Amino acid sequence: MLFISPTEELAMERGEQKGIQQGIQREQQLIIRLLNRRVGEIESSLIDTIRTLTIDQLESLGEALLDFSTVTDLEQWLQNKPES
Repeated sequence: MLFISPTEELAMERGEQKGIQQGIQREQQLIIRLLNRRVGEIESSLIDTIRTLTIDQLESLGEALLDFSTVTDLEQWLQNKPES
């Protein structure tokens, strides 16, 4: 049986958390790029709001943005976003 010290376990947990955070940031960046292509350059305040979304909300936004044609569609979605 392999022994993992508490320090090693903590390091693995931190690495896992860092990986999860990096994945979320990549998804945020992808959604923002897709929105910019779909509806034009979006304001920094909307970008800040997108960065507060949960992973489930980001996935929902990724699907919903396919139906957007204006920034107003994004704003309405953010106002009525699904709870997760």
